Amino acid sequence: MEQLFGYVENILFLNTENGFTVAKLKEKQKKELTTICGIMPNVQPGETILCKGFWKNHSQYGLQFSVEDYQTKIPSDVNGILKYLESGLIKGIGPVYAKRIVDKFLESTLIIIDEMPHKLNEVRGIGEKRITSITECFKRQKTIRDIIIFLRSHNISPSLAQKIFKKYGDNSIEKIKQNPYQLAKDVDGVGFKTADNIAEKLGIEKTSPLRIAAGIEYTLWELSNNGHTCFALLDFLKVAEKILETPQELIKQEIDKLIASRTIICQSIENKEFLWLKIFYFFEQEIAKELKRISSAPCNLKQVSQEKAIVWVENLLHIKLAENQKNAVSISLSEKTHIITGGPGTGKSTITNAILKITEKLTDKIILAAPTGRAAKRLSQITKKKALTIHALLEFDFTSGGFKRNSTNPLKCDLIIIDEASMIDINLMYHLIKAIPSNARILFIGDIDQLPSVGPGNVLKDLIASKSIKTTVLNKIFRQAAGSKIILNAHKINRGEFPFLPQDHQNDDFHFIELEDMQIMENTILSIIQQLSIEKHFHPIEDIQVISPMKRGQMGTEHLNMILQNALNPSDNSFYLAGRCYRVNDKIMQIKNNYKKNVFNGDIGKILKIDTTNHLMHISFDEKIVEYDFIDLDEIILSYAVSVHKYQGSECPCIIIPMHLSHFKLLSRNLLYTAVTRGKKQVYLITTKKTLAIAIRNKEAKLRCTGLTQAIMLPTLDPGINKSSWISLPATSTMA
Repeated sequence: MEQLFGYVENILFLNTENGFTVAKLKEKQKKELTTICGIMPNVQPGETILCKGFWKNHSQYGLQFSVEDYQTKIPSDVNGILKYLESGLIKGIGPVYAKRIVDKFLESTLIIIDEMPHKLNEVRGIGEKRITSITECFKRQKTIRDIIIFLRSHNISPSLAQKIFKKYGDNSIEKIKQNPYQLAKDVDGVGFKTADNIAEKLGIEKTSPLRIAAGIEYTLWELSNNGHTCFALLDFLKVAEKILETPQELIKQEIDKLIASRTIICQSIENKEFLWLKIFYFFEQEIAKELKRISSAPCNLKQVSQEKAIVWVENLLHIKLAENQKNAVSISLSEKTHIITGGPGTGKSTITNAILKITEKLTDKIILAAPTGRAAKRLSQITKKKALTIHALLEFDFTSGGFKRNSTNPLKCDLIIIDEASMIDINLMYHLIKAIPSNARILFIGDIDQLPSVGPGNVLKDLIASKSIKTTVLNKIFRQAAGSKIILNAHKINRGEFPFLPQDHQNDDFHFIELEDMQIMENTILSIIQQLSIEKHFHPIEDIQVISPMKRGQMGTEHLNMILQNALNPSDNSFYLAGRCYRVNDKIMQIKNNYKKNVFNGDIGKILKIDTTNHLMHISFDEKIVEYDFIDLDEIILSYAVSVHKYQGSECPCIIIPMHLSHFKLLSRNLLYTAVTRGKKQVYLITTKKTLAIAIRNKEAKLRCTGLTQAIMLPTLDPGINKSSWISLPATSTMA
């Protein structure tokens, strides 16, 4: 292979899905720039790079150097140093200060920053505060560079280096060498296989007890990522054997040790042994106990004549409730806990308002809440009352790392209404139920046919299955909703029937476009957005949402985001960091709960400003503006296209759903049903009838193993366990 050496002048293109990069290289003693291309994630303008590869002649773009392997170094010549500092990598240095510093120190610039930073105060405008910021960031970049070099020898992408450094800091390499398996627990994007690869190169045997024990815990965590709070022992041994490539006998020996040390829990359900991570076992047992506490306590609200109350509220709201709806209202006025479940158009909102109006005559201590910001906003719009996210309601305590509202400081309410309850995972349910006072009445409202929570557990279904809480199932579509093809087709899909596919696309709110070729599907998505923005005056970013079953592939969210970003928000002024491209006005989604910023998993915002000098990004979420340091940008993703799971609890005027046969592993009836019910005014389903049939037939989406139903019916918490010894997790939830 040939070699090229120079500094990166600029980045022309970056595919955030696979790291494929096209850049311009400035070689010494050459006037013209060279086009280089290849898998080069995290390469930055100004960096000196040694490329190995071969020349090729592209039919459209001409002669290019295809990079097979590369090494990056801090630049040594003036132009390279200037480009490096201008790129925004070093906090406190933008284009203006970069030029001043390089003009002053020339080739010695980076040596000065590294070894004699005090000399920077000789540059006009640079004070002690900026020098401190520059020094700290330069040191961090050096550390990250060392981590990248170390990890590249273990086939780990450079984009993970930022995450590893964020978790471990300067001790990153030492921590990795000490116990590489801890990476799989601590760092998003690092799986057991990756950690195992590092461990193997560090000399750790496949049969090492350290490896097997770590693998058992990791496997249980991986299963929890698929929604399971527990797993059958015999099935677990098969899964773990496949992951660890180790005999089941050795795995069983380490399981016995972990059970003895109370690291994991083993209990029987219907004569079958199940394993739990200790924290999930604890959550389920405590939820069961708290529900019994609430159901057995008297209610603060006085009893009313249910018949009279229903007549009164019908007159007040000018409505006529159906018998099933009257029954739902009646139960909500008499029972301590009640679940109302039903699909779109079945009257959940009407019942909620009726119960609210009646209860307002009895008390002003009423709380409305939902798992996500968008669901809470929608609940506010329905009821004309303030609704909060469950996280905001429970009030995060930065001192303790938990919630302020708990059993010792409960919520002040006589009635709490929780909407979109199917989205509540086991973690969030535990913290919520602990904070509800014994004398309060609880109303859970949700749709159990939608996708379950992103986090572990199947809380709403488990509560219903336990038969400990009165449940009203709404299944009648009311006249005002019956004219919507979106609602009619959603119910058809939910019953396992083929939806009505209208021929006249203009006059319906549900549109089926039969396509199989992914490139044509991609072009059709862009065409629909353009058409809707012109004909129906939909805002192409705010009023239209693309949702897909998968992240990967041409019809996955990662690729679609790149296409949609370029189409809907083109710009020559792009900012690249850790293999991702950001632009002002980009539509983004928060993917982790961040209590300090008061933004939560699933919140959608817009980038207002990218400050490469101070390493800050300003993002608006509804009416608030939140500041992000560049090191926190792993908490956001582009959201022109998002997964169906991530869009649970949200609605949009127009939803576009590309669904390809290559998604078959994830296709299920409840996923399709959830996707279709996200659209308020228009739904475009782009797929084939065959793919549609596969999704509708697959009723048994991934079944979840949970122990909550059994915990409620037959509590089994071991009284010998000292609760103070339980591992504590932050009061967060991986909610979509």
